[in-house]
Amino acid sequence: MPTVIRKRQNCGLSTTFLSRCGSRELRESCLTPDQFHSCFWCCFTLQNWLLDIGRPVITLMERSPKTLPRSAMYLCIITFVMGSSIHLLGESINQRLLISGYQTHLTLRENPIIKSITPHTLIDSFELLQYYDESLGLCMWYVPLFLILFLYFTGCFTIVKAEKKMPVSAWILLGPSGLYYWYLVTEGQIFIPFIFTFFAMMATVLHQKRKGFLPDSNGLFLLYSFSISLFLVSVWVACLWNDKVLRKKYPGVMYIPEPWALYTLHLRDKHTTLTD
Repeated sequence: MPTVIRKRQNCGLSTTFLSRCGSRELRESCLTPDQFHSCFWCCFTLQNWLLDIGRPVITLMERSPKTLPRSAMYLCIITFVMGSSIHLLGESINQRLLISGYQTHLTLRENPIIKSITPHTLIDSFELLQYYDESLGLCMWYVPLFLILFLYFTGCFTIVKAEKKMPVSAWILLGPSGLYYWYLVTEGQIFIPFIFTFFAMMATVLHQKRKGFLPDSNGLFLLYSFSISLFLVSVWVACLWNDKVLRKKYPGVMYIPEPWALYTLHLRDKHTTLTD
């Protein structure tokens, strides 16, 4: 009890204010000093770049300041594993196609290597494979990930008087983290779940601010990472807005070309010429 009293005095909190904090977990997190998990975020970013997305997602849930619902955790993990399995199976076949000359900037039926397949009924099978890989698999893979990130973010709030800015280590990691989320959005074609998660984070910030809470250093790091990613996606789309070939593959308003499509369209031939 004396320790709790000292923490209340240090934070400048009153009993009336604490009663507005809501749940017991949230009250305890208010009284806990803000600490940026530099080692965790460094490992999380490094593992994402080296091992692809989602490998350290369990660690992310364990480090969450707010206990996640157990049923939501199990559902996310099951969906996540199923989606990653579907995607990796399709990706292994796509890699073989790329080695054989598949051009990612063209649609499936426009690719010369696909046109030469006999019998032509096999093209329908490849279209089904592409749907499972790039649509269903990626959706089942990334939606649980963003849900877990959002649930983690909801536990990263502290009282206004105890707010702390991000340390230097957080600013150093911000660039690689934001760049990786840009890669996820563009290569994974997951702008919709990404932007919904970002809007949900902003709405949560506004809602918690009315109660006297602001994001702590970990919450700010995640929010700034998404903001940088959104900025990079905007610049990426603006630079490729008038590309007629990519426009043909990505029609409509949701025009976000994949980096691999840009590579096979403009860079692969130059790279092959240089290596030869």
